[in-house]
Amino acid sequence: MIVGTAGHIDHGKTTLVKALTGVDTDRLPEEKRRGISIALGYAYLDPVPGQGRGEGQGAGGEGGDGAGRRIGFVDVPGHERLVHTMLSGATGIDHALLLVAADDGVMPQTREHLALLSLLGLERATIALTKCDRVDAATRARRHDEIRALVADTALAGAPIFEVAATTGAGVRPLREHLIAEAAALPPRVGAGLGFRLAVDRVFSLPGVGTVCTGTAHAGELAVGDELVVLPPAPGQAPLRARVRSLHAQNAVAVKASAGQRVAIGLVGLEKEEVGHGQWLAAPEVAQWTERLDARLRLWPEEARALRSGTPVHVHVGAAQVTGSVAVLGGLAGRPVEALQPGGEAFVQVVLHRSIGAWAGDRIVLRDASATRALAGGVVLDPHAPARYRRTPQRLAELIALTADTPLQRLEGLLGQAPMGVDLVRFAAGQGIAGGTRAALVAGIGAAGGAGATGGGAASVAAGNAVGYAAAGSAGTAAAGDITVVPGADGPLWALGAAQTAQWAYTAQERLQRYHQEQPEELGPDLARWRRLAAPRMAEPLWRALVQRLAAAGRVVVSGATVHLPAHGVQLSALDERLAQKVMPRLLAAGFEGVWARDLAKEAGEPEALVRTTLARLAQRGELFQVVKDLYHAPPAIQALARIARDSAADGDVKAAEFRDRSGLGRKRAIQVLEFFDKVGLLRRVGDAHRLRNDCQLFIEHPTPQQRRGNDPGGSAGLQIR
Repeated sequence: MIVGTAGHIDHGKTTLVKALTGVDTDRLPEEKRRGISIALGYAYLDPVPGQGRGEGQGAGGEGGDGAGRRIGFVDVPGHERLVHTMLSGATGIDHALLLVAADDGVMPQTREHLALLSLLGLERATIALTKCDRVDAATRARRHDEIRALVADTALAGAPIFEVAATTGAGVRPLREHLIAEAAALPPRVGAGLGFRLAVDRVFSLPGVGTVCTGTAHAGELAVGDELVVLPPAPGQAPLRARVRSLHAQNAVAVKASAGQRVAIGLVGLEKEEVGHGQWLAAPEVAQWTERLDARLRLWPEEARALRSGTPVHVHVGAAQVTGSVAVLGGLAGRPVEALQPGGEAFVQVVLHRSIGAWAGDRIVLRDASATRALAGGVVLDPHAPARYRRTPQRLAELIALTADTPLQRLEGLLGQAPMGVDLVRFAAGQGIAGGTRAALVAGIGAAGGAGATGGGAASVAAGNAVGYAAAGSAGTAAAGDITVVPGADGPLWALGAAQTAQWAYTAQERLQRYHQEQPEELGPDLARWRRLAAPRMAEPLWRALVQRLAAAGRVVVSGATVHLPAHGVQLSALDERLAQKVMPRLLAAGFEGVWARDLAKEAGEPEALVRTTLARLAQRGELFQVVKDLYHAPPAIQALARIARDSAADGDVKAAEFRDRSGLGRKRAIQVLEFFDKVGLLRRVGDAHRLRNDCQLFIEHPTPQQRRGNDPGGSAGLQIR
């Protein structure tokens, strides 16, 4: 358990921590000279009294088990100018120890520290009435009444009050035993499936160890040898990476550390100057940073004015402090509001002036523009907040979904609201979820019947599963709990809710039917054009997964790069069949170069206009491919060229020069082929590069029914490649 002290300057925080643990947390010469705490101090208390140690004093204790039972103290400064330091130590604590001196009573910093603890959402606390040896019983009784009145309307209202005199030791033992009992009763933190992250509050170097970062572990587990990244990175740079050389958890040498512990990490590959107070060390799979986040916020009841959009604030998340501004979005019921009233709660967006690390569930505290008082506090809901459409009913509904208790419930709620699906990689990182957990998270959708579930059955995690749709003219319905999921090598990439799957399937089919009515002479649009017509804003991987489902369900037919409804097709006449038989040997023999329509007509001894018409029909049926106008290739050649393109994709990009050399084509023809692959969706043009779409299945050979039956040894097999 991590205990954080709070209270006015000179109310005995450091002295009481020393009495409890035996450790003087004022380590700096300036602190010794002035007799006040300036920086955060740390000490530890074992269940057996007298075994307390300060951070950095050595391993001690009882190894792994001792570290698990040890209580860590974060001693914070009480001076009003050091409240930002107090906050950097208070985020991540489990239990607050609020101190009030019996001779002074409640003072200004007592009130602000209480406000900060309340805004941080702390519900477990103990109150110590210190310096009781300096006043009489009547004064102590009055102080009890003052304290009870102070905390009456806060989460600390039921906190016990202990009378102590740290200099004489009076009352220290009962307080120590109480804190040990509180530590034993602390519920275990949820660590499974979460990526490790630690808010850095101290950085120093040790001989033989190197750079050491200390802080409170907010989530996950860490082991010696693991890799961490420093967040946020310097502007315009990638995050720095380092390897864990050594660990101290709760001031004991450890091979593993976990959430809720004070952790010191010895790092390899990172200089002391490359990481600072307020940054995060995080597992690479949850690495992210933001300049805009959405939060659920509560304005402190004692504020005189409402909080309005545009208000400049100081923002505290983790150990970081940054300036920014607030935009009030709406009430918790999903209705827009103009301002957040004192004591009220609302959804807000915080726009930051520089990047910070933040994850869903992190506590956030706002102070006024001059950093003289606490304004509001709450919890981060979405660290990937949108800059546009942030006050729409759709967005407010999504924020309501994100207030659910667990990541699974939040994902279920989002899938029930998001019309364009959910980017699961981004969602998992924002929730702090390890990549390997995404599949289990998606598999659990609907299984427990949680709030916001998309249906009653377990979700399907494989794109392409058959789904039943209602007849044309209705919106369509998906099977219960059956969502569309885009799989990936490290876990699912995208998900679309069951209701949205059915709606988009109907919309796509309806738009395809309209295309057939408007262009009856064509077989159908290519996949890219169909997406532009039906769902231009949908992520392309999700669109392709939806198309695969429609094709698997027999609702559409995909021929090469062309799609059409099963009832629609270009029929070949007897003349077309005869001409196809005459030109196909020449096309197959042409290989990568292809053949021009005029040359095919000349060699076949047929009228050029007639041959052009037949070639166009064959292309519409997906039995030939027109790379450029009037230049046709047989499917085996395009399939082989596609294989070369895939093999040439160094770092995901196909270089025209390498493709030219591998294919043996001239420069002009090689570029024409790559542009054809851009058009049909095998590649994607990004600047001057042709980027491979790794999940594209175009031009990958599948045996035809004739080949599977052994009745088609060659030749015409190329006509059926899908």
